[in-house]
Parts: sequence; C-alpha cells; structure tokens
Amino acid sequence: MKRKNAVGPRGDSAVAPPARTVPVTLLTGFLGAGKTTLLNALLTEAAMRDAAVIVNEFGAVPIDHGLVRTGSERYFRTTTGCICCTATSDIRTSLYELHQAFLEGVMPEVSRVVIETTGLADPAPIINSLIAGGTPALGLRDHIVARHFHLSGVVTAFDVVSGPAMLDSFIEGWKQLAFADHIVLTKTDLVDAAAVDRENLADLNPAASFHDRNAVDFDLMSLFATSDYSLRGKPEDAPGWLAADRLSLHAAHQHDINRHGVGVEAFDLTFDGAFDPQAIVTFLELVTSNVHSGLLRLKGIFGATDDPERPVIAHAVQHRLYPLTRLERWPDGNRGTRIVLIGMEMPQQPIRALFETLAAQAGRKGRA
Repeated sequence: MKRKNAVGPRGDSAVAPPARTVPVTLLTGFLGAGKTTLLNALLTEAAMRDAAVIVNEFGAVPIDHGLVRTGSERYFRTTTGCICCTATSDIRTSLYELHQAFLEGVMPEVSRVVIETTGLADPAPIINSLIAGGTPALGLRDHIVARHFHLSGVVTAFDVVSGPAMLDSFIEGWKQLAFADHIVLTKTDLVDAAAVDRENLADLNPAASFHDRNAVDFDLMSLFATSDYSLRGKPEDAPGWLAADRLSLHAAHQHDINRHGVGVEAFDLTFDGAFDPQAIVTFLELVTSNVHSGLLRLKGIFGATDDPERPVIAHAVQHRLYPLTRLERWPDGNRGTRIVLIGMEMPQQPIRALFETLAAQAGRKGRA
C-alpha cells in the first residue's frame, strides 16, 4: 500500500501500480474445526505483529470477534451473514477500508491480511474476489483493492473427529479442502493416530501440504510459505467451481443472514444478567445431549455469578461439548450472555423455552 494515491478525472487511478501488493491469506474450515484457536496462535507470532484480521461470522450476533486476541493496535474487522452470498462485497469493502485507513494515517502499513471465514463458507466467492480474472470489478473500490492486495494462499483447518462425517453432508467442506494450499489437521489429540485417514484426505487435494496441529514440530509460519495463490495441482473440480461462481449473481441475491442453503439456520440467545455456573452446565448438557437435534455448532459467552468479571466460554460441535473455559476479562463492552446455535432443522422453541426459564430464574435471584 502507498500512502499517496491520485484519482483521474474519470475515476481511474492515476498512479502506477504499487511496487508491492499486500498478501491475503484465507483461513477456512468447517464449523468447529478450530479456526479461531489457530488464528489466536498465529497472532502471537512476531512475524504477525503487523497483520490485519478480517473475521466473517454466520448469523446476526457475532461471537468469535470477541475471542480473537487482536491487540489494541491491530486492524480488525468483523462481518456477519452468509458469506456465500456476501463474500465479494464484504471482503472487497473490508480491504478497501483497510487501505483507506492507511492512506489517512489512522493505522500503520500492514504486512499481510488474514481472513477467517465462517465454517459454512464456500471459498469460491472469496477466491474469485481476490484473483486476476475472478469476479469483475464493479467500481473504483474494486480496482483499488485489486491494485493493492493479492491472494497468497488458502489454509483449511480440518477436524479429524467430526470432519469425515461432515464431508458426507456438506459440499462446502469438500470445497474448503479442494482449494487449500495447507490443510491443518486439528483435534488429533482426541483420536488414535491410526484412525486418521490421511491417505484419503490427500487424495482429495494432492497439491496441499498437510500439518498436524498437535505435532511437536508443527510450524505455524509454514502456513504462509506460498506467495501467490495458484490452482496448479488442485482437484479438477476447483476451476469449475470458480467459473460457476462467476456466473452466479451474488449481488442480486437477497438472503436471510441467519440462513444458509436448505435447512441450515442460525439463531441467537441473549441475556443481560449472569447465570449460576450450574445453570450454564445444565443448559449446555441438555442442548448437546440429543444426538438427533440437528445441532452443528454452538458457541457462547456466559456471564457467571461466581466470578462476574471472568465470562465462561462454551463450544460444542454437534453433540460433543468441549470443556468450559474462562476469559480473564470481558472481550468488549458487551457484558451480556450471548449464544449462537447453528444447525439443520433444530427444534428452536424448546431450546428458547429452556433458556428463557433459566434466565428468568437468574433474574429473580439477581433481584433478590
């Protein structure tokens, strides 16, 4: 990025292309694959000190943005909605705003950008918005983004516990693997090494490099070894998916930001007060214990009465509830409980009724 930029009388950029464009890495992976955990680990690396972060979340209430340890000086932006329909506009707008913030002196120059997608994301629209010959530029904003940013690589997190079953039901999971330069196997500590079908995964994308997230020699920065994204060696379906996406009309597609495809829906639960810790556990265990509920992903930040300054963080993938953790402080100005559930034809009403009952009880105790 250059701090000086002139615009010609017809709206065209009047300066020569920048000597260096900022590399953009796409971090993707299905729901619950561990993308945010991986991103947090990356942001502790010295080489990532001046990286900018863009996070897309499915649903109307963002949760992950409060869990990314961005630091006070880092450029960070979050978007919500179904990225399969909003990717081109959201990503290009975010990158344009990043460039403008630099030109205006609001922030220093960044060395790279990391985009973390929602777990339901189809990578094709994002890739098309960042590569030459992809989605056509719609205006000056898009031309500026093309002149100052380029896609350097795609990193996909793959949950070896829940991932194989996901591939049977969601084409997005296949695409996330097919477009990847690097595939990071997560939760390998929860299964026997022999149970991970690495040979089958390698067949899905022969060009990808595979990494075990829990291996002692895992090198985070090796995920940024590629300098310019290429389809060379990728599965033969990948170019076709990009071409099909370019023919679709994302901009004209009206979409409920809480819905994705047929049957997949997100809904949120919020409460301004704090819960008794046992009530939090009761709610989570009841919601996740029914293996036929259609739940794909749950993530939440809970206020707890035993330590109001340290919120409880909850994660579940399908019916697997992971151990609850505590943040040392609230991540933002919102100190209320908020939960996002994503699933296929979930029984929303019983879940809402349970939550509202527990919230009413917590409210009465709080007033007492």
